[in-house]
Formats: sequence, structure tokens, C-alpha cells
Amino acid sequence: MSQFFTIHPDNPNARLIRQAAAMLREGAVIVYPTDSGYALGCHLDDKDAVARIREIRGVDDKHHMTLVCRDLSEISRYARVDNSKFKMLKGNTPGSYTFILEATKEVPRRLQHPKRSTIGIRIPDHPVALALLEELDEPLLSSTLILPDEHHPLTDVDEIRELLERRVDLIIEGGAVGLESTTVIDLTGDAPVLVRRGKGDVAPFGIEE
Repeated sequence: MSQFFTIHPDNPNARLIRQAAAMLREGAVIVYPTDSGYALGCHLDDKDAVARIREIRGVDDKHHMTLVCRDLSEISRYARVDNSKFKMLKGNTPGSYTFILEATKEVPRRLQHPKRSTIGIRIPDHPVALALLEELDEPLLSSTLILPDEHHPLTDVDEIRELLERRVDLIIEGGAVGLESTTVIDLTGDAPVLVRRGKGDVAPFGIEE
């Protein structure tokens, strides 16, 4: 049975954030709030926890996992970002985007796309998620909470508890969350490519739908 924390979305309780971070370091899989729905998260180096997230999502190793970061300097450690990409990221983060970028050697091979050596990168615009990242002092490995055969992330905490309370270790309720998943944009080529249309506006990237 999973634990359940209610954390104020504007003024996160520091004690509960510390407890959540400690659980992540010990191998927990958690559900936490973001600006685009709820997400599954675990420690970057925990193979078993990553496997549990893939099982819950019903995805294989070709599905991009996401490194959820707190700022641009953290992104540059895990992804290759040239000047033009940096400007795009700076102008559109934090926000409801996931960016596909070429991974650096800091990203374990098992977390990279097996053929492209890429990784998803995101900076969320939600106080609870950002507080958790600050306490962890490193990125959170994450995936949008979309269950198999569904097309939208779960947003109702009662439904999440009913479906996942025996499959995750902690569920964090953090107030209202976005109803759409992130917009996914591939930045590995010469021009941005839309992979998935979600909450984030594509106009700043010169993408025509």
C-alpha cells in the first residue's frame, strides 16, 4: 500500500518534501504533480524502479524516459546544447515541454534511446516538483502518468490511488494540475520537430501544425 502526502501547491511543506526525496533515494517509485498532469518518478540510478515505471506505463526501452531538471545548468550536464538550442530552452522553460536532445556521457546508456542515444529533458513549472528537485539536488527520472491504452495523463488523485496504490510507493497530491501532457519537441536536428502536441505552445519554435 502506497503512502499518500498532500502538499500545498504554492507553499510546499519542507518536511514532506524531504521525506519524499529520502524515499526516492531508497528506491521508491512515486506519483507527483506537474504543470501538465501527474507523473511517475524515480531515482536516476535505480534500475529496478525504472523497470517498474516502464511496466506501469506499458512501454519498452525504445520509449523516451525524461530527466526532469530544475534549471538550464543541470540540463547542460546531461544533454548536448549548443547556443541556438540554449536560447530556445531559456525562452521556454520552465514550462509544459519535453525536449528530445542528444545525451551526454552523464546519462547511463540504459536510459538513452537504444538507437539514437537521446534523452528527454524537462523543467516543470510546478512548485511541488521544483521543491522536490531542489531537495534531491539532481534530476528525477520521470514519465508522464499515462496508463496503457490511454491517451491523456491521469489528473484525478482518487482515481490514481484506486489504480496505483499497490504499484507505487508514494502518491503526492499537489493541488490542481494541467489536463494535458507536455508538448514533445525534438531538438536533435537543424530545426525543431514536433513529436507530440500537448499543452506547450509550438509557435516559439517556428513549427507549423
